[in-house]
Amino acid sequence: MRAKSIFAVPAGLSHAERQQRRHALVRLSLAWLAMMQVMMFAWPGYLRHDGIPTDALETLDWAIVLMNWASLALTVPVVLYSAWPIWRHAGGNLRHGRAGMDVPVALGIVAAFIPSVHATYTGRGEVYFDSVTMFVAFLLTARYLELCARQSFGGAAGGARHERVEAQRLELGARADRLASRFVMVQVALALAAAAAWAYIDPAHSIPVMVALLVMSCPCAMSMAVPTAMASAHSALAAHPNMPDAALDALLAEARRKARQNLNGSVVWHLLMTPLALVGWVTPWLAAITMLLSSLAVAYNSWRLCRRDWSGGLPPRAALEAAP
Repeated sequence: MRAKSIFAVPAGLSHAERQQRRHALVRLSLAWLAMMQVMMFAWPGYLRHDGIPTDALETLDWAIVLMNWASLALTVPVVLYSAWPIWRHAGGNLRHGRAGMDVPVALGIVAAFIPSVHATYTGRGEVYFDSVTMFVAFLLTARYLELCARQSFGGAAGGARHERVEAQRLELGARADRLASRFVMVQVALALAAAAAWAYIDPAHSIPVMVALLVMSCPCAMSMAVPTAMASAHSALAAHPNMPDAALDALLAEARRKARQNLNGSVVWHLLMTPLALVGWVTPWLAAITMLLSSLAVAYNSWRLCRRDWSGGLPPRAALEAAP
């Protein structure tokens, strides 16, 4: 792989960090495999409607029950194994009295999984196994990208140039963490309030609305905003170690701009999607898809930074800004 790719394993990566990446990839792969199969099992439920002839409807209902049990069997390892880091981090946050981003994620998984198990056992009600597996798979995808980004600059060569990038990462990262923490608390409160309101208006919409809001309460794109931008800056600097000082200053300014773009875009996305979720127009699986898309958009926006030629002089934008 090219050195500037965040998926390239740095030569100086420790054994523990390599194991961390392997385990994350195994958990991610299991979640994706289960998600694809569960989506296939959920298809009969989407086809069901009252216009189907009685004999065909009975056969379809029997198939739906069978597929629900198969979906449950595939979702259990995703919840227990693939999502294990989520449970561990959520427990740690609760023990320290913090509302980290894993707490609403864990609440969303529980809120969708437990009613689905009950509906499967009783044969009545909606199941959300497809939403659970999709949420976990997409969340782990976003976090795997973040892990690769962190490790890619963690193995970067030292020196004053890389120290400047790292100092900027710490500064911007602290601000992003404070923003994400406030966002999580507001979003969880909003999800619980919406569930209570819908339980009074239309109980059938209470759980889907709450799960969708809890899924959206995971600030995955926000948490990736700074690490991916700074990883791209580290990669660009590693590819051009003799970068002139003027180009380095421009690189740092552009990395800061990319990080702010990522943060502002994530906030705007949540502001646009939250009202739609409140009125029940965003299903849990759709919320999971939009969460993944926003995370991929952040990664792509940051990746564009290291694709520029920083070998000498300023890029076009920086040159115009630096002109008298």
